Amino acid sequence: VQLQASGGGWVQPGGSLRLSCASSGFALDDYAISWFRQAPGGEREAVSCISGSDSNTYYRDDVKGRFTISRDNAKKTVYLQMDSLSIGDTAIYYCAAQPVCGAAKAGTHEPVVNYWGKGTQVTVSS
Repeated sequence: VQLQASGGGWVQPGGSLRLSCASSGFALDDYAISWFRQAPGGEREAVSCISGSDSNTYYRDDVKGRFTISRDNAKKTVYLQMDSLSIGDTAIYYCAAQPVCGAAKAGTHEPVVNYWGKGTQVTVSS
């Protein structure tokens, strides 16, 4: 069972990147797939999620209108298209398989994750 994130890199403010999260060893459409990010010295935060059952999508407020999540079940891959990137988007981005979007441990904000992928670095700077 594996999730592999890729597509990170360096980009100037206003630029774009597309992250990919490729899965193997399990049926991708059985899970919601989320993207999380963690900036240096910062806490991990949820960025976006696409549900497995109906492909509903969810975004944190500061990426709405700039990021687009999508999935290709045949390719077992979820994508995160990131446009109009800003310095504040700099972080390591991780993809994760969850039972449902937003799943968290009772009484906490700790996400319930079935599988984590290794991160990919996104750096936005001039």
